Amino acid sequence: MSAVSPSDLVLRYGGNLPRYTSYPTAASFTDAVGPAQAEEWLRALPPDEAVSLYFHVPFCDELCRFCGCNTSVMRHEDGRIAYGDLLREELRRVVALVGPQRSVNHIQFGGGTPSTLPAASLRQVLRSVRQFFKVEPGVELAMELDPRHVPAGYPDLLGDLGFTRISLGVQDLEEKVQEACGRHQSFAQTEACINVVRAAGVTGVNVDLIYGLPYQTEESVAATARKIASLRPDRLAVFGYAHVPWKQKRQRLIPEDSLPQPAERLRQRTRMEDVLCAEGYLPIGLDHYALPGDPLARAAQNGTLRRNFQGYTTDSSAVLLGVGASAISMLPDGYTQNITTVASYVRALADQTGLPVARGVARTAEDKLRGRIIEDLMCTMQVDLQAAHGEGHNFLTEYAALRPFVQDGFVQLDGSCVRVTEAGRPVLRNVAAVFDTHRQSLSSAMPGAASQPRFATAL
Repeated sequence: MSAVSPSDLVLRYGGNLPRYTSYPTAASFTDAVGPAQAEEWLRALPPDEAVSLYFHVPFCDELCRFCGCNTSVMRHEDGRIAYGDLLREELRRVVALVGPQRSVNHIQFGGGTPSTLPAASLRQVLRSVRQFFKVEPGVELAMELDPRHVPAGYPDLLGDLGFTRISLGVQDLEEKVQEACGRHQSFAQTEACINVVRAAGVTGVNVDLIYGLPYQTEESVAATARKIASLRPDRLAVFGYAHVPWKQKRQRLIPEDSLPQPAERLRQRTRMEDVLCAEGYLPIGLDHYALPGDPLARAAQNGTLRRNFQGYTTDSSAVLLGVGASAISMLPDGYTQNITTVASYVRALADQTGLPVARGVARTAEDKLRGRIIEDLMCTMQVDLQAAHGEGHNFLTEYAALRPFVQDGFVQLDGSCVRVTEAGRPVLRNVAAVFDTHRQSLSSAMPGAASQPRFATAL
């Protein structure tokens, strides 16, 4: 436990930072990268390069006020079916560039709420995947679910299709918090959802919790963590709420004075971690927890844990192909993001023959070096700057910036090795930011003092 109080921690390390699920981060994406560049990068993939697949379904049955994702409510079944057809069309165009029968070990459906995709559409998408790719026998096939809106028969469908993992949003179980967030979800609903998917043969269960929500207290978040731990999900993600009403208008419905202050947020995070560790979960990186036998915990222990746009993962692939509106692809030479709004995504696929890419960023050799350093820190909480990554770099500026972390007991330096201590886990993003050379240029490019932050709060 750090000797630095939560209030002092906020004063020293507060502010706004990326979550570092990529480097450069999405804040560096511009329309300088478009369909032509994306196609060039895809064609350049080595023939034997394995890939992972991510399908983004941006629909929800109802919108939660706290959510910062690009989502909308789609009531019409025909619209959902048509979107499933577009996913298959985009996938066909991608395969025309990368070639067929590439090896796939990880497939994820995210959103939004991917179960809004009708059963027949989901079957067709996976049929196309198996037609175009070589899906390995041990593939991880995952989907996000909303326990309040699981269509009848969907758990059995997931079992039949070979899904191995589901991820459930819970966030908080306190009624007053749920009312403020516009998301009413009982413990019984969550428990029933976990039981029915497990009975269908989907053995992996992830749960998402959030601290820093309106009206939360240390006691209430601890109670939520304890009750959810009693269901024994394999993994939990514990995120700090990102209040960005200038980006998401729905968050303006949350009263500002109901949000806990930064020091209280930190205390909530600490209480939740204490509860989960007492329940037998191991802390993973910045904000994940896993049972000791879970593959994520084993990956953290043996140094193979990775981080991409889906967060912490056991996926070792260097290529992630994102399909759907706003989906992001990770390629060796850069990142690309599809058109974000569904209507524009639909028009792009209907009116053009290329990819529906809107923006992205190329990665320089320096970006790749710093990206590896940042990913190592975020995943293993340590990095050897010279032996593993930095031949020809002296990192003098970075060593100087790490001194306050060393003085506070958050970082230990041993030659070229940087190690974040357990006490430093809450400021892991701050340590990673020391190696981010894009942040300063992004900040200086922001017009005027009234401009809003590009990133969520660091603590």
